[in-house]
Amino acid sequence: LAHLADPYDPIANADYLLVDGHPMWDMSYYRGRLYLYFGVTPALVLFWPYAALTGHYLWHKDAVVVFCAIGFLASVGLLCSMWRRYFPEIGLAVVAAGTLALGLAGFTPIILPRAEIYEVAISCGYALTMLALLALWGACHRPHQRGRWLAAASLAYGLAIGARPNILFGAVILLVPVALAWREGRRIWVPLIAATGPITCIGLGLMLYNTLRFDNPLEFGLRYQLASNDNRVDCWSPHFLGFNLWVYFLGPARWGAQFPFVHDIQVPPMPAGHGVNEHPFGVLTNIPLVWLALATPLAWRGRPAEARRLLCGFVTAVALLFATRVLTLGFFRSAHARYEWEFFPVLVLLAVVGILGLERALAGRPAWRQAARWSWGLLLAFSLAFNLLVSAIS
Repeated sequence: LAHLADPYDPIANADYLLVDGHPMWDMSYYRGRLYLYFGVTPALVLFWPYAALTGHYLWHKDAVVVFCAIGFLASVGLLCSMWRRYFPEIGLAVVAAGTLALGLAGFTPIILPRAEIYEVAISCGYALTMLALLALWGACHRPHQRGRWLAAASLAYGLAIGARPNILFGAVILLVPVALAWREGRRIWVPLIAATGPITCIGLGLMLYNTLRFDNPLEFGLRYQLASNDNRVDCWSPHFLGFNLWVYFLGPARWGAQFPFVHDIQVPPMPAGHGVNEHPFGVLTNIPLVWLALATPLAWRGRPAEARRLLCGFVTAVALLFATRVLTLGFFRSAHARYEWEFFPVLVLLAVVGILGLERALAGRPAWRQAARWSWGLLLAFSLAFNLLVSAIS
C-alpha cells in the first residue's frame, strides 16, 4: 500500500486487500499503518477481558451474540420495571408478547445470521444503549439515588459512542433527569455533573486515541478507510436524507412464491454520490407493529401529575434517542439493514409502551380490549414472521 500512488483507490488496492481469499475492507490506512476503523469499545469491554481471562481470542460472531443477549435482557428489564410501576393490572401474557417483540421484531433475527465485523460495533452500541436506558429509568424514578444512576447511564452511553460515534447526538437524553430535578425544585448541579462527567471523560479519551492514530481528535478513520468507495469525499449530505428515509421507513419488500418468500425492496434512483445499499427494508411497511408507537400517549393519560411527568419524561427521552439516530443516519451516503438496527429496537420499545398504554386505556371496555388485542396480536405475528423470513435470505 505504501508504494501505491494512491493507496485509497479501490481499484489500485484491490489486490493487496485479499487475505486467504477474503477482502480486508474497511481497515483504515494512515502513514504506513493499518487501524481498525470500527469502535474501540468492543475490544475494551469484551475482546480484551476475554483474551486476558481465557488465553484465547473470542470469535466475532460470538461477540455479536453476547452483545445481543445483553441488550435484549436490558430491554426486558426495562419492560418489567415499567410493568410493575405503571401497569400492574396488565396480565403476564401481554408482557410476554412485549418480550417477544423486543427480542424478535427489531431486526435482531435479520442481523445475527450475517454477523460480521460490522455488526460487532453496532451490537455493542445496542447493548450499551439499552443499559443506558435502564440506568436512565433508575435516574428518573429514584430521585435520592439519581446521581448514581445518571452516572451509570452516562458511562454506558459514553462507551456506546466509543462503539458507534454516529450516535453522539442521542446523548441529549442524559439531560432528561436533570430537567426532572429542576422541575421538582431540587439542586441540579449533582445530576448535571453525573450526566456530563463520565461521558466527557470518555469523549476526551476517544479524542486522545484519535490524535495518536490519525493526528486529529475528531477523525475516527472514516476518511482513510480502504473500502469499495473512496471515503475522502464527503460522506454526509442533506441530499441523502429523503432517499434514506424512504428506504428505511417506506420501502416495501417484494414477495414471491418460493421460500423465504421475501425479497429486497425495489430501490428507487439514488441521489448523486450515494453509495451501497444492503438489504434495507421500510419498517413502517414491513414491520407494522411499530405503528403502535403512536399509542404511547395512552400510557400516561389520566394518571396523577407526578406519574404522568415521570413516565412522559422517560418516553420522551426514548423518542429523542430514536429521532436523533434516524436523522444522523439519514444524512449518510449508504443505507443498510444493519444501520436500521441502530434505531429500530428503540422504536420497537416505543411500540411495546404503546401496547401497554392501549391495554390500560381499554381496561374497562372488555369487548374493545379484546378487539384491540387481536389487532396488535396480528401486527406482532406478521412482524415476527417477516423478521424470521428475512433472516433466511443468504
